[in-house]
Amino acid sequence: MALTTTEIKPSPFYDDRKPLIDPPAVAVTPCDPWPRPYYLENGLRRVAPYHYTYNTFCKQRWRGREILDIFAAEFRDRTREYYKQAIESGRISINGKPCNDVHTIVQNGDVISHTLHRHEPPVTAQPIRVIHETDEMIVIDKPAGVPVHPAGRYNYNSVVEIMKAERHFSFKPLPCNRLDRLTSGVMFIGKTSKEAEMISEKLRGRTMRKEYVARVKGRFPDGEDWDGDSMRGGIVKCEEAILQISPIVGLNRARASGKSAKTLFRRLAYYPTKPKQPTMSNLNIAQSNGHEAAQPAAAVPGTETEGYSIVHCLPLTGRTHQIRVHLQFLGHPITNDPIYSNRAVFGPNLAKNESTGENDEEIVAKLKLIGKTEVASSLSYEQEQLAKLVDQTQQMTVSAAVKLSEASQSPRPTESGPYFKPLPTGTLHAGSLPTTNGGDPDAEYGAFVKAHDEMVADYNKRKGEKMTGEKCSICDTPLYSDPGPHELGIYLHALSYADVAEGSWSYRSPVPLWALPPDGCDGPSDIGAWQYRGDEVLDIGDEREDAKVKDRIGLMKNKGQIE
Repeated sequence: MALTTTEIKPSPFYDDRKPLIDPPAVAVTPCDPWPRPYYLENGLRRVAPYHYTYNTFCKQRWRGREILDIFAAEFRDRTREYYKQAIESGRISINGKPCNDVHTIVQNGDVISHTLHRHEPPVTAQPIRVIHETDEMIVIDKPAGVPVHPAGRYNYNSVVEIMKAERHFSFKPLPCNRLDRLTSGVMFIGKTSKEAEMISEKLRGRTMRKEYVARVKGRFPDGEDWDGDSMRGGIVKCEEAILQISPIVGLNRARASGKSAKTLFRRLAYYPTKPKQPTMSNLNIAQSNGHEAAQPAAAVPGTETEGYSIVHCLPLTGRTHQIRVHLQFLGHPITNDPIYSNRAVFGPNLAKNESTGENDEEIVAKLKLIGKTEVASSLSYEQEQLAKLVDQTQQMTVSAAVKLSEASQSPRPTESGPYFKPLPTGTLHAGSLPTTNGGDPDAEYGAFVKAHDEMVADYNKRKGEKMTGEKCSICDTPLYSDPGPHELGIYLHALSYADVAEGSWSYRSPVPLWALPPDGCDGPSDIGAWQYRGDEVLDIGDEREDAKVKDRIGLMKNKGQIE
């Protein structure tokens, strides 16, 4: 059979390739001041107000929502009316175009920009100490109260920006591990993206051990293998799963439906009575390497009436707020934690052994008040009473001063009687001072004034950041007061990071001041390494993927690609 040839006509070519689409346009920050406008005052690092443009990608929970509703719900440092005016005046844009309609729907992939006169909250003036440095990385001791990345209302007052300002404009510090803003301790900073990725991978390895130290309410349990030592305890294990309840207020709770979590604890010391705290007007100021720096506040009132414990913590997973949530579940929350030691939010038992979601909505609603008209410490039960006491003593007679002061130390109110006794009819300004038991009215008046001043000083010391009612003369932005001491950190410190594989490394920070024995008490002044029993196996599970996502987000924040 002979072969024949035929002419093959090619079919029309269909090019289904689409032209590349340019990424969404974004607004450009009007200026990027250098050197950064820092100044130190009253133990705080402050930033002079400046103009700035936020750029952020649409988050999943924002899709299909109106632009005004997103800003009012997610960015609570300003009022809904402010955001309405900002949208209508064109200061808020989507994909580089002014968004003048408050009802505009935000879609997936949108880039939202907001240009404003930025007012950053102050942070502690405590320096960022360098524990170890090589050509590839820096190990630092992060101060409490300073966020790692620029986020929310913080930009230049962040670890990344402070380190850049201290070294050079071109220096790009790349954090390799995460610490909450309120937590202090060991952090790793990469000098290049490659090194940061390598360090982050090592920190997620199964041979990595992280140790924390915390100061908690009451006498922490004796635990397993306790040898009877009145100070040091045995091992206490908590394996309650943790669920994120609200990303807006940063609330996490122990829930069976959450992600697996495991923490080991050991009591290092127990101090039965609370040491007297020095009376200070507004902030705790301490000397740190020759610098005056604001320090974390004393405990929330009532949390150390039974004394407090210093606890060694070994997290075997890495969930958000894991140590704080587990300590609260065990009934021994960190004593100055503005969230998990808050009786007005969680009740008198502080949610001990509570793993149901019956009160979650109410708890979130109360926490949303913080930073608006309320402050964290004023939401605690004792602080509400102290505030009332301060107000009432402004109007009370000298003869009732002692009785009312005694009432402030009494137990919670009962059905049989009020917490405070009724106010007398007379006032300090109603006439001559009455006497009691034939006493000297001048002496009684002096004693009353002294007691009243001490109560006012303690109340003011615990007042925190909230809206003052004043507005910026340039941008008409509602202004905030300075943060209270409780907002400058909590009693939780990342003490050590170590690779337990043979021949590896270990980095350790100094013991924080609040973990040292109080004056007149015996206790450990140094915290040794965790004494391993052989069963402390990391349960990293799906944590690796979670950490990779966090790292990608962190790198994008470092590059200024997202807020």
